[in-house]
Amino acid sequence: MLLLALDTATPAVTVALHDGTSVVAESGQVDARRHGELLLPAVDRVLREAGTGLDAVTGIVVGTGPGPYTGLRVGLMTADTFGLALGVPVHGVCTLDGLAYAAEDVEGPFVVATDARRKEVYWARYQDARTRLTGPAVDRPADIAEELAGLPVVGAGALLYPDTFTDPRGPEHVSAGALAALAAERLAAGEELDEPRPLYLRRPDAQVPKNYKVVTPK
Repeated sequence: MLLLALDTATPAVTVALHDGTSVVAESGQVDARRHGELLLPAVDRVLREAGTGLDAVTGIVVGTGPGPYTGLRVGLMTADTFGLALGVPVHGVCTLDGLAYAAEDVEGPFVVATDARRKEVYWARYQDARTRLTGPAVDRPADIAEELAGLPVVGAGALLYPDTFTDPRGPEHVSAGALAALAAERLAAGEELDEPRPLYLRRPDAQVPKNYKVVTPK
């Protein structure tokens, strides 16, 4: 097994190779505006570090979000392209599940929250690092404050809204290494992974104006 994992659902552009036992190589950069520019060079960098070629990959793992439309689409389209070109399966993993899997110093129920912009967060509640209880969903922090009161919160959402999420935990951003490790664990257990389909949860930020007129030539 050699899994190539990637995620662009958050400001982090992250790529990793996993051999079914451990992470072989990994790269991560945080830049919310350059997913398209950074992803493929990161793949090349990880392959070089591992001393292998793309043709050795036996499966693709991609973060399915939730996340902003444009950034999330970059990772999913790239994963689909690699899968078709190599003739290997493409597995989806919820990005929030990857953050939960890598949660630091957390015992018992907790929450994962990432930046959804518009003063909102994408979030899900977990029983433990491998078990999601509710979500994913998108809400304003104030609207879920009472429901989540007292729970540790993993991810950038906790740092953005400290008045609501008073017990922040790491990591801040998702790691492709964690996504790959979680996927490898589930595959080894005979579990089915998600389809590589995006969890947008809401409409794109860019929309056609309501009063837009279509002009056709005579």
